[in-house]
Amino acid sequence: MSGWTDAHCHLQERYDRSDEPSASFARDSLLGARQAGVETVVCVGTDLETSQQALALAQAANSGELGPGLPRVAAVVGLHPHEAEADLSPLAQLMAEDRELISAVGECGLDYHYDHADRAVQRQAFAAQVGLAHAHDLALVIHVREAFDDLFAILESEGVPRRSLIHCFTAGPEEASRALALGMDLSFSGVVTFKNATELREAVALCPDGRFTVETDAPFLAPVPHRGKPNLPEFVVVVGEAVAEIRGTAPEDLAAMTSATAERIFGLPPLL
Repeated sequence: MSGWTDAHCHLQERYDRSDEPSASFARDSLLGARQAGVETVVCVGTDLETSQQALALAQAANSGELGPGLPRVAAVVGLHPHEAEADLSPLAQLMAEDRELISAVGECGLDYHYDHADRAVQRQAFAAQVGLAHAHDLALVIHVREAFDDLFAILESEGVPRRSLIHCFTAGPEEASRALALGMDLSFSGVVTFKNATELREAVALCPDGRFTVETDAPFLAPVPHRGKPNLPEFVVVVGEAVAEIRGTAPEDLAAMTSATAERIFGLPPLL
């Protein structure tokens, strides 16, 4: 079955977790995805370098440089909260130079679980990237972990961009309802297949049609039965089938719906 979209993954060489690293890591990942029925892949940057690489991959894949028969690739550029810094001018310059190739700002947000960056700097960098999304009329791809209150406060202060997506949503119904009420959409990953993700599955069940996407976050968070292995964009089919089962929906209907939602969020034309 075709028609799937992986709404969030990392195919830059830095993230190659395969046992036998290959110079064609991104191409091989895309080819496997296409063979599994994935038609669009969203490649997401986490700092300036990987953002530039996401743009380069989108250009190479969509121009045919990587060969025929690959999924469409959309590029997202931004600073992950682990990489947060006060000076966002290099990112702003990149966006000004390559605006036509950029589908969203992100992934950006707040991560209070690891605290790899100072929390005040995280908040500053996130607010600035919200501003970039507004300024360029781009979608915003959000990472949040153990920081929902501060995240919502910043978004309420800065204004929620009209297309905003919380990627790899792993919280429960309360946080989901609050995000949806603020106009944000949700993206569900392989975590929905984990045994202890009961509250997340409750959130999946309550989310309205047209307000969520599915993703892999590859190479991280491989779904059951692939846990312990590097995640791949092709496994979005496993994620989608799990979400469809939770919602009592046919997988082919969920593929079509989530792909249409991804096209709306990332400003992509429908595939013929």
